[in-house]
Amino acid sequence: MATNQELVELQKTIYESKNPTRRWLHCLRRDWLLKKIEEYSLKYDTENSLEVGPGSGLYLPYLSTNYFNVLAVDIENAYLEHAKIVQSQHSNLHLKIDDMTCSSLATNSFDFILCSEVVEHTLKSQEMIQEMFRILKPNGILLLSTPQPYSFLELTAKIAFLPGIIQIVRFIYNEPIIETGHINLMSEKVITQQIANAGFSILETHKTGFYIPLLAELTGHIGLNIEKWFAQKLYKTPLDWMLWTQYYVLQKPT
Repeated sequence: MATNQELVELQKTIYESKNPTRRWLHCLRRDWLLKKIEEYSLKYDTENSLEVGPGSGLYLPYLSTNYFNVLAVDIENAYLEHAKIVQSQHSNLHLKIDDMTCSSLATNSFDFILCSEVVEHTLKSQEMIQEMFRILKPNGILLLSTPQPYSFLELTAKIAFLPGIIQIVRFIYNEPIIETGHINLMSEKVITQQIANAGFSILETHKTGFYIPLLAELTGHIGLNIEKWFAQKLYKTPLDWMLWTQYYVLQKPT
């Protein structure tokens, strides 16, 4: 099992990957989320924001720029230790160990919550979404992203991490390749039901990223251009479950 430090290093590597597809998939998600952080900070109150599971701390500087007070919480202290580097540059950033499935944070505390690539790591995703609803202020925004279970990337990952095969994958990429730890991949139907159960209204949805095994690894930018073409054609069709990441902009009703 990967150490927390290895996971932090992996999250830094993927945005600078030598493989065009790997880099594109992660940067695509990053750029869409950053756009929404800025967009919704201009539309709604900007006093208090929260990131659940900050990982490598990629989004914390942007949250700290757009909100007066920012809190990052994680169940693992290693991620918060890494976030101290960002904290040293942003005096309005605070860090706290907290389990978002049963949070100690006060009700109606935050104007904006970012939770990117977190809910798939817990079997208690419903509890986590409900807790984020509780701690949001009325009219507050939750920006949520998670992988789609039947995307080619997630299906391929089930094979790629098998003993013997993972060594070949690491040789091909020549970069850190660590098991994802995705134990609760949810289809659009499942996660939207959990969102509705919690009481959220959906303001926006989006999907990005298409991966074709072997083509991505062996054909470089040619393969990437093919994948981009497919991604455009699949989006907003009955087949967009094949795209990798699903996004939701959610609002707590007043």
